[in-house]
This record gives sequence, C-alpha cells and structure tokens, in this order.
Amino acid sequence: MVRAFMQQNKPLQGIIVGYIGLGNMGRPGARHLHQAGADVVVWNRSDGPAREAESLGMRRANSPAHLGQLVGDGIVCLNLTTTEVVEQIVFGAEGLSKGLSANALVIDFGTTDVAATRRFAEKLAWIDAPVSGGQVGAEAATLTIMAGGSTENFHRALPILQTVGKRVTHMGDSGAGQVTKLANQLIVAQTIDAVAQALRLAELSGVDSGKVREALLGGFAESRILQLHGDRMVRRDFVAGGRAVLQLKDVHLICKLAELVGFSSPTLENCRAQWEQMVLQDGLGDLDHSGLFKLYE
Repeated sequence: MVRAFMQQNKPLQGIIVGYIGLGNMGRPGARHLHQAGADVVVWNRSDGPAREAESLGMRRANSPAHLGQLVGDGIVCLNLTTTEVVEQIVFGAEGLSKGLSANALVIDFGTTDVAATRRFAEKLAWIDAPVSGGQVGAEAATLTIMAGGSTENFHRALPILQTVGKRVTHMGDSGAGQVTKLANQLIVAQTIDAVAQALRLAELSGVDSGKVREALLGGFAESRILQLHGDRMVRRDFVAGGRAVLQLKDVHLICKLAELVGFSSPTLENCRAQWEQMVLQDGLGDLDHSGLFKLYE
C-alpha cells in the first residue's frame, strides 16, 4: 500500500537518473525509478533490455559518455557485474566520466572491490550501495541496501535508494558498504554450502530431504537460504537467479579483503575451494548458486 502510494504521487518527479546495467537486478531497478516519476536514461551493452526500457517510456543513451551528458547534474546508477567492468564503463575511452558533470552523483549497486571503490570515490561523487535480496527483492523493491560514502552524498542518494530498497543503512565512508556486502556474502556462500551438505546427508541416510527442510524451518537452523535455496536443492531446480560464477567472484573479493586486513580463516579457504570446484573445475558457473548442491551428489 505504501509503495503504491509513493508511486502514485511520483516522489522522484523532475529528477534525472541514469541507469547503466539492465540485467536481472538493474532492469527492475530502472523500472521502479521510472514508475516513481524519475526521468530515467538507460544504457546497456546488449540491445534487448535497452529497447524494452525504451518501450516503457525511458530514454536511451548511445554510450556511457552520452548518458553522462544527458544526465547532467543528476544521478547515475550502476548495476554491473565486476570491478573491472565498472572501471571500464565509468573511466574507459567512451566511459561515463567523459560526459559526466562535476556535480553528478554515481551510485554503484554492484559488489565491487573495496580498494577500487575508495579509489573511484576520490575521482567522482560516489556512493557504494551494494544490495542483498536477489532478483526477488529487486522485483519487489524490497532490497536491503548497505551504503558507503559521505553523509552529504548519502542523503542525496537516499530517495533513489528508498525507491528500490526497503532497508537502507549508511555504513560509513566510501567502501564501508562494500565491506558490509562482503560480510553478507561470506555468510551466504558458507550457508549455501552448509544447507547443501545437510540436505544431501539426510538423503544418503534415507530421510526425505524435503521433510528435513520443513522440520528445520522455525528452529535455529532457519534462514532465507534454507527456505529458498533449500527448496531449490530438494527440487533440483538450479536455473540461475544468482549465478554461481558471480558468487565465486564475491568469494574472491572476500579473500582479497581478508588478505588486505590480515584476516585468516580455514573455513574461508575451504569455501573458496568449493566454489572454485563448482565454477572452474566442474564448469557449472551458469547455474544458480544453490547448484553447489551438485558437488555432493
């Protein structure tokens, strides 16, 4: 009801927002901003999602640099896959920064390397705002958002963040949002592995894994991963929502951060080995990350 009221009253009316990256997370994000009244300008590497956005009434830029010119002093949202892609799209030859006004603000919704994020924030007004909640949360505009950046930039970004997310927390200076997201991903990566082991152990013991999952919901073992990904594991439904290759990318970022701060953990090393086995050795990177279960079959 509140979401419908906000959209009806167009809280972002008159605000120009650029959106780069229209994948599973970016496409609904751009749509929510458009429905909230923003003048949304999009750019995407592949043509289909950009054409779809245009058909909904959004404007389309010819390049990231062109998008920067069209946005002017507005806000640009990024929903890109890797740190390298962010750097190329923003600072490359035809990059966003080539056309961006000095007064523009960039919001990075992706999971990006902490040191690189801090470097980007020295060059542009930047908010790192990685999210949790997956494609389901993106579609429903209920994402959990952990933001890093100056207080001034955070408050400027807040109407955008509150349009695509439900729980928004300012974690501190630039990079703090990415640190928080990597902590989240550490829990996610290891919990997926734990749920996979538990359900497979039950199956090998002759107990219905679906009933085991139902019995554990409501106890100390309950989690969103047991609820959602546990169901996928029971049904062997590994069509990608969140691809395993991106989970491995995040695990590598966690390990890089751990090395940077001098943190050592044997369970983290085992976690990295499991995801590398799935993606790099078994070639299952395009499956949903709940497909880690296949390592135990």
